[in-house]
Amino acid sequence: MAFVHLQTHSEYSILRASCRAKALLNKAIEMGQSAVALTDHGNMFGIKEFADSSNKYNGKIKDKIKEQEKILKDEKSTDAQKDDAAVEIDLLKKKMFKPIFGMEAYCAPVSIDKRDGRADRGYHLIILAKNKQGYKSLCKLSSIAYVDGYYYNPRIDHSLLEQYHEGLIVTSACLGGELPQKIMNGDIEGAEKSLHWFKNLFGDDFYIELQRHKTDKPNADKTTFDRQQEVNRVLIELARKTNTKIIATNDVHFVEEEHSEAHDRLICLSTGRDFDDPDRMHYTKQEWLKSPQEMGEAFADLPEALENTKEIVDKVEAYSIDSDPIMPVFDIPTDFGTEEEYRQKFTEEDLFNEFTRNEVGEVVMSQEEAEKKYAQCIENGLYTVYFDLAFMYREKGDMENYRLMMEKGIEKDVPACMIYGFEHEENWDELSPEQQEEIHQKIQQHQKIHLV
Repeated sequence: MAFVHLQTHSEYSILRASCRAKALLNKAIEMGQSAVALTDHGNMFGIKEFADSSNKYNGKIKDKIKEQEKILKDEKSTDAQKDDAAVEIDLLKKKMFKPIFGMEAYCAPVSIDKRDGRADRGYHLIILAKNKQGYKSLCKLSSIAYVDGYYYNPRIDHSLLEQYHEGLIVTSACLGGELPQKIMNGDIEGAEKSLHWFKNLFGDDFYIELQRHKTDKPNADKTTFDRQQEVNRVLIELARKTNTKIIATNDVHFVEEEHSEAHDRLICLSTGRDFDDPDRMHYTKQEWLKSPQEMGEAFADLPEALENTKEIVDKVEAYSIDSDPIMPVFDIPTDFGTEEEYRQKFTEEDLFNEFTRNEVGEVVMSQEEAEKKYAQCIENGLYTVYFDLAFMYREKGDMENYRLMMEKGIEKDVPACMIYGFEHEENWDELSPEQQEEIHQKIQQHQKIHLV
């Protein structure tokens, strides 16, 4: 059955959900799902952990694919072996898991600047990153929500969505969403107006979300389902009137059905209420990571709501959120002398010891480990060390190592000023001190610009 969970919450939905990112992924894979969206309340704290777990799983599949590709390339492989390898590669590719990065945002009814009570806490809104640009937009919205929009919750507003909507897919969320809230308040016209606003901004990347949490479990909220049914009726009418697609979600807050009791106690901690308090908050105890079959039973009359979740998955591109570190540039204190004088204070041995010893001078890393770490630093953008070493060797008159370090540095970045500096290494002594210093300063300046 074509269904994918597009609203799930991890333990980073603090004191509201109990799922661990890895457990979500493992359960989804166990159920045969090829994707899951992580949409924590108001934050993206769990995204990196979710991405790492997905990469680890996909990495094992990629290794198996490489093994089969070797068979295809091996001249000794028979045609039958190559055919089997090709089939196996296709099967393995279908097992690749697609993590979808998102957030259940809080969208202020008017503006993040309006803070006149609980009504300004914000409507719920599911936002999913469709591609790398969408991920950047999501990061921007999340950051602004905390830095500028925090009031009860980290909030965004419509103006921010207009500014940072590129690459995003948006759904109307649970009963706390803007459309459901206006429907429950009897403002059907306002709900339709909001729908048109989202459609104008996101086009076919805006979906109306439906949930059905019918429950017979003890100590569960049995009123939510009635409200969902009433709201869903209007949402479906609006969807058909405006040609907006619908999707089914389950608002996942725990992984297994039996985790509902533990989650019920988590809500007691969240709200500061006793477990036996008759007036405390209850969930429906239906918010587990249900199988496609279970979701199919709940939405048997609306198969398109299930199928459209797969459409969203297909829209989402595969991309990496890993990146090299952005290194800061600090001015050297005046009492350290000039930058060149500061560099001359350290030998190659000093640099090596920096990698291999701890703060009390004890050797904690072997030569091989140190060289590996050194290489990783270079790969992560610290290629400037090569140029520092190059000029250290130049000052010592060791032109062979000077050329080697310049070559390694240039392999990492090839601005004209560095090539110019390298071209002059053989007749360096023929250059005037002013020319030498000019080349040196160009390289130093480029290093700063690149790192910033």
